[in-house]
Amino acid sequence: QVRLVESGGGLVQAGGSLRLSCVASGRTFSGYAMGWFRQAPGREREFVAAMSWAGGSTYYAGSVKGRFTISRDNAKNMVYLQMNSLKPEDTAVYYCTAWTRTYSDYAWTPYDYRGQGTQVTVSS
Repeated sequence: QVRLVESGGGLVQAGGSLRLSCVASGRTFSGYAMGWFRQAPGREREFVAAMSWAGGSTYYAGSVKGRFTISRDNAKNMVYLQMNSLKPEDTAVYYCTAWTRTYSDYAWTPYDYRGQGTQVTVSS
């Protein structure tokens, strides 16, 4: 069974930074794309970022591009989301996700695995 566990969420003031981490366990993740989604209260879950297995391709939602950076360490089965210049509208539960195949668009492709989420709250 695949397991994704997020950490690093918390409360931060607007303009601040947070770094989310996700560790994958249960099986080899060779070839898996990894990413992040988020869901704010009363809103649908939305795509945030994704990265291909080798890290050569990255994808970002327009609302976070230039502020968030996704990275991964395949040797450790880890994926990260560095979030800078945070805004109150970034407040949400952030979920780590994984796709077992390579796609050209991860924003609208259902993921195969998802973690339990970590809360990020940005105060104004």
